[in-house]
Amino acid sequence: MRNIRISDVTMKQTGKGIDFSLSFREKIELAKLLDRLEVSVIELHPIENLKIDSLLIKSIAAAVKSAIVAVPVALEEGSAETVWNALKEAKNPRLQVCAPVSPMQMEYLSHKKPEAMLEAIKNTVTECKKFCNDVEFVAGDATRSDAPFLESAVKTAIEAGVSVVTFCDTAGVMLPDEFSAFIDKIFETVPELKKVSVGVSCSDALSMADSCAVSAVRSGADEVKATSVATDNVRLIKIAKILDAKGSTFDACGSVRMAEINRVIAQIDRLCHTEKSKNSPFDDSVRDEGEWVLTEHDNIEAVLKAVERLGYDLSEEDSAKVFDAFRQIAVLKKKVGSKELDAIVASSALQVPPTYKLESYVINASNILTSSAHLRIMKGDHALEGICIGDGPIDAAFLAIEQIIGLHYELDDFQIQSVTEGREAMGQTVVKLVSDGKIYSGRGTSTDIVGASILAYLNALNKIVYEEENI
Repeated sequence: MRNIRISDVTMKQTGKGIDFSLSFREKIELAKLLDRLEVSVIELHPIENLKIDSLLIKSIAAAVKSAIVAVPVALEEGSAETVWNALKEAKNPRLQVCAPVSPMQMEYLSHKKPEAMLEAIKNTVTECKKFCNDVEFVAGDATRSDAPFLESAVKTAIEAGVSVVTFCDTAGVMLPDEFSAFIDKIFETVPELKKVSVGVSCSDALSMADSCAVSAVRSGADEVKATSVATDNVRLIKIAKILDAKGSTFDACGSVRMAEINRVIAQIDRLCHTEKSKNSPFDDSVRDEGEWVLTEHDNIEAVLKAVERLGYDLSEEDSAKVFDAFRQIAVLKKKVGSKELDAIVASSALQVPPTYKLESYVINASNILTSSAHLRIMKGDHALEGICIGDGPIDAAFLAIEQIIGLHYELDDFQIQSVTEGREAMGQTVVKLVSDGKIYSGRGTSTDIVGASILAYLNALNKIVYEEENI
């Protein structure tokens, strides 16, 4: 029985007019959920901002344990190496060569003539094969291409070494029987396809995407691109359930964990569609914390790998400081969890002279009035003030800081931890901010948890300002 691979393309949909957007951390959480569901492939969007997107790819590659992680490569020299440098630590990496093959898209999207496109496909696939054994050729808008050119493009890609060829019905103009006939025809005219895996991608313009995908599978396709949320594509949950219920009738089965699919898809839907306040620095996303533990016997390589999993990119000097601090705590506690390691990084790495210092704060909060915060912050000899309301006292305080500095940073994480016990217990907070794809962690300690939170935010902010001014 053929095992049909499902390739999730949800992260490729963000920023394309779809009604959801994902933060840096939310994309990592989405990848973890898809990996838990045992989808075969997780596709990421192409590298646009080298620093930010490379860090995201590295973080997802470290988080995904079994699925293939696929990233597109541009049709230009050097792109394959750039992508590979970000992807190479993935357990199962895949490079994708995406090329439009219809006359309209070749002309208007790639500005290439057919001969130049064939040359670009050959050169890019050849370069990808130098780095990765698993290379996919994605024929964009294949159903509207000229048959002879499509055949040439596919043969060129296979000769150059691809392991997967995917045909896209980008416009969604085909009915199921037409699409199956298209797949049958390409198998007939390009017998070399029997040596590789064949995938399909179907638009849902006619509300036929799921049916077209099933018809393609019946005709021999063994990989389907789908999304885990409602978009203009094949739906992951639908194709998985069809394969589970009827796949045996055409000698096919899926690998998705059907016992968990409803729950995980519901989590993903909340992750993508939970309403987030445009003003709040917080997000209300689903989080899979995935707590793990280090011990005093772990060496510096293991500790720094765990630090990288948390999203940090430390210098050699800060790496040494973090490991020294880890050893001191691990000897006493024997075990150090991910949240404790976060606090170690916050207190040990990139300690800088403070640009912003907290002078005073006034917080108003109750169960009948909207929370507000009035902060006075010193920058050198200048006093800066901000007044904001928010969904809670900490939310209001963070918004007041943003008002003062005139900038917004993505809040990657916010943790509250108890340091001592009793009524006068000290509380510690860890705030992680994202700037230009890099995570900066700050720590604050106080008997007032709001005060600790403000100090932690300023601690992280000062690290960002210091690095920006000294690059």
